[in-house]
Amino acid sequence: MTTPETVHATPREMGFAERYRVIRSRDRRFDGQFVTAVRSTGIYCRPSCPARTPKEQNVTFFATSAAAHEAGYRACKRCLPEAAPGSPEWDVRGDVAARAMRLIIDGVVDREGVPGLARRLGYSARHLTRVLTAELGAGPLALARAQRAHTARALLVGTDLSSADVAFAAGFSSVRQFTDTIGEVFGMPPRDLRARRQRPAGPARRSAATNPAPGTIDLALSVRGPIDTAGLFGWMRAHAVPGVERGDAASFSRVVQLPSGPAWFEVREDVGHLRLRARPASLHDLSTLIARVRRLFDLDADPLAVDEALSAHPELRGAVADIPGVRVPGAIDADEMLLRAMIGQQISVAAARTMQGRLAAALGTAVDTPDGPMTLFPDAATIAERGHEVLRGPAARVRAVIAAAAALADGSLTLGPGDDRAEQRQRLLALPGVGPWTADYVRMRVLGDPDVLLPGDVAARAGAAALGLPADPRGFTAWAERTAPWRSYAMAHFWYAAPVTRAWRADAGTGESPDSPDPRTVDPRPGAAPARPAPPAPPVALRPTDPASVTAPTRRRTAS
Repeated sequence: MTTPETVHATPREMGFAERYRVIRSRDRRFDGQFVTAVRSTGIYCRPSCPARTPKEQNVTFFATSAAAHEAGYRACKRCLPEAAPGSPEWDVRGDVAARAMRLIIDGVVDREGVPGLARRLGYSARHLTRVLTAELGAGPLALARAQRAHTARALLVGTDLSSADVAFAAGFSSVRQFTDTIGEVFGMPPRDLRARRQRPAGPARRSAATNPAPGTIDLALSVRGPIDTAGLFGWMRAHAVPGVERGDAASFSRVVQLPSGPAWFEVREDVGHLRLRARPASLHDLSTLIARVRRLFDLDADPLAVDEALSAHPELRGAVADIPGVRVPGAIDADEMLLRAMIGQQISVAAARTMQGRLAAALGTAVDTPDGPMTLFPDAATIAERGHEVLRGPAARVRAVIAAAAALADGSLTLGPGDDRAEQRQRLLALPGVGPWTADYVRMRVLGDPDVLLPGDVAARAGAAALGLPADPRGFTAWAERTAPWRSYAMAHFWYAAPVTRAWRADAGTGESPDSPDPRTVDPRPGAAPARPAPPAPPVALRPTDPASVTAPTRRRTAS
């Protein structure tokens, strides 16, 4: 008989019997992936709820809490399903429903309404509502309402913000709407929900974590463990743009432009979990910031499912056992991600950081933060207009960066988490100076696509060789096909298996930034810069390289 521990199907593929076995075993790995509604009580729970398992005839499963709300159920006061990490399904899936969910979580409905969401996806509002209702059991307004309730709960129990501020930060249009929604969803008024918060005792209550600076929000980030924080913070530290980002072995901070203005945030380790400190220009941006930070740190991944699938291959079993819970960093800003990747082509990580830091210092905007003065990375319009004054290197690369920035600035190129994977790749490949590696790397980072392989990545192939796998592009690609749909996470293990990366992880506690140069391969595109001698060392952990065909010349290339 199949047990919940041996269920390999995604929630979308699981039938009633499999889901019921999951809730009987209270399997925590499925928290946030579906909810269980109980007709006899009128409530819905997360799969791991400690309450007595309901009878099968009283159970209905919903893909989202919004669908349960629409069906007339309220959230369980015991397990608080809204506190669970988000569903990894929205990254695994690439259909319209998943793309819509990524945009709804990012706050698009709150900012642009349902017509704006539909326009981004290329559908009419009526058709999109039909699709979401059929797929997820709720339309875009109900899904956005559930997302607001989720954010409001986190702020009520995790911060000292007033109810009015919580309502505004969560995206509600009025305090009354906020109060009514909290009452409907959780079966209690906001003050009673806040009374359930757990405050630390003694000296911990006076720490910075619980008493942040005025105007700064501090709250815990829900995480589906295990999580490889050494790899995440190491990646952020290795690629931090001077003046824009700061990182060490256990924290990362930066400033980013949000719809209402600049925002500063810091993510840090705190007793086995992660905490977020943030100071947005407007509380209305807080929900969007939380969503983007979660994507940046890949916090909604399903690490147990990934590890279980990758461990099925004997060649990867040891790597997964050594580094459980590997994550693939996302992107806090899609436009910035593309431009940084292009600026870093054909140069080392250290040189890329230097160039990006100079660009930010010359064209960025200074921002005062609790971490001291920092600089916003310049927007696409500024780089398109003045980037030629600062950017250095091969003329073809500079022209390519300027052209991409101009396309982003005038709207002829748009990038975001709601993009269709294939269409985004085609749009990027149409740009001068962008080849398959850059397009696929952006897809991995911006869309959170879990199934991206970069066969031209020198570091990954070195790691594959260390694991006893084929290291040539063709053999590497052929073997990696068996790790689908988790090839992005397999890439992380390949990077970590590279000898230089093993040394970097061993030295992660020193806080030093590993800036080793690395060999790169690029696509043989017209106008590319002439080849340069390849340095001997591969890149640091989670530093991807640009792919090339077998006949392509070897170049140095960096992505940030």
